Amino acid sequence: MEHIETLKALGLFDARVPRYTSYPTAAVFSPQTGAGFQHSALEKLDPNDPVSVYIHIPFCERLCWFCACHTQGTQTLGPVESYIESLEAELELLRHTIPDGLRMGRLHWGGGTPTILPPELIHRLARAIRSVFPQSENFEFSVEIDPTMVDRAKIDALAAEGMTRASIGIQDFDPEVQQAIGRLQPFDVTRACVDDLRDAGITSLNTDLVYGLPHQSLARIEDTIDKVLTFAPDRVALFGYAHVPWVSKRQKLIDEDALPDDLARYTLATRAGERFVEAGLTSIGIDHFARPEDDLATSLAAGRLRRNFQGYTADTCQTLIGLGASSISRFPEGYVQNAPATAAYKQRIAAGEFPGARGYHMTAEDHLRARAIERLMCEFRVDLDDLSAEFGPRAHSLAPLLTEMADRFAPFTQLEGTRLSIAPEGQPLTRIIASVLDQHVPEGVRYSRAS
Repeated sequence: MEHIETLKALGLFDARVPRYTSYPTAAVFSPQTGAGFQHSALEKLDPNDPVSVYIHIPFCERLCWFCACHTQGTQTLGPVESYIESLEAELELLRHTIPDGLRMGRLHWGGGTPTILPPELIHRLARAIRSVFPQSENFEFSVEIDPTMVDRAKIDALAAEGMTRASIGIQDFDPEVQQAIGRLQPFDVTRACVDDLRDAGITSLNTDLVYGLPHQSLARIEDTIDKVLTFAPDRVALFGYAHVPWVSKRQKLIDEDALPDDLARYTLATRAGERFVEAGLTSIGIDHFARPEDDLATSLAAGRLRRNFQGYTADTCQTLIGLGASSISRFPEGYVQNAPATAAYKQRIAAGEFPGARGYHMTAEDHLRARAIERLMCEFRVDLDDLSAEFGPRAHSLAPLLTEMADRFAPFTQLEGTRLSIAPEGQPLTRIIASVLDQHVPEGVRYSRAS
């Protein structure tokens, strides 16, 4: 805590900056880059390079108040079944556009609640995906799991379709915290889910926790961590709650007076991180932890760690194809997001059109800055000599910005020749430091807080 006043003076509690799961961020996407760009980028893919595939399932039986994702509530399966039909139609559009022989290296189902799907729809969707994207070697398939919306039959169906990693949303196990965020999830229900996953042969388990929630305290988050560690997770994501009620209207249901203040929030994050490291996990970037043998940790050690819309990843695929409402695709040429509203997405698909609604066509300068930001976010350092191996002499055009970082964020940054590094004490400032490289900061956009 000795550095807290300096961190505060450098903007830790005041700055609102992107999370940099992409660069440029989605805030600068434009309708001028949409379905046409999407179609062209898909046609140009190299069949020798495997792609990642993301499937967005926007439906939830309950809408958690803290969540800012593109989701919608439903109490029946009718809308879900209709949506699966649209996904199948989108896959058919892809089948007739992508080059023959293109294979899938990674598959991730997110949401929403993918486990709202009953076994028959799990099988149907998985088979439709494989019919368009055959699996490459070392294929991985991960699914976001809500323990209150899954049973052994669904887990067995996912395992039969090749799921290798389960990502369990937990947030916090304290009943008062759960009540305050509209997500009741008893520990014994989550414990049973973990046991079923292990029994089904799922070898990798992620758990997602959130700090900065209403009524959260050190004692409560430590109790949650004690319980999580009994699951022996391979990875833990520890996200800061982003209170953005101007983006997610449901967050207005959260009592702002019950949120931890700046210092309490920082203390929660710091102590939680210490606990996971004490338990033998390796710290990964700003908010992940992994067992030393997990490929997140080995990728970090080898300099191959990447960052995308799911956070930190060992995925080396250069292309991410997003399917479903609001999904974002990443191509070598740039980004494109499908129509965010489910109705608008379905309407485009029904018309036989690609659903890309907005995006961004990257320049050479964007690619350079994206890689520099990614290195800072992944390794807390960036070396222009290393970047020049990929980008040539142009990489050194960033030298004045590294000097600015070193001066502005002293004593937490150090510049040695062409290499800038962030000291461990200054790593909570990483998003703020990385923002110095950001050329695209649209007026009027309010990002989440940096701490």
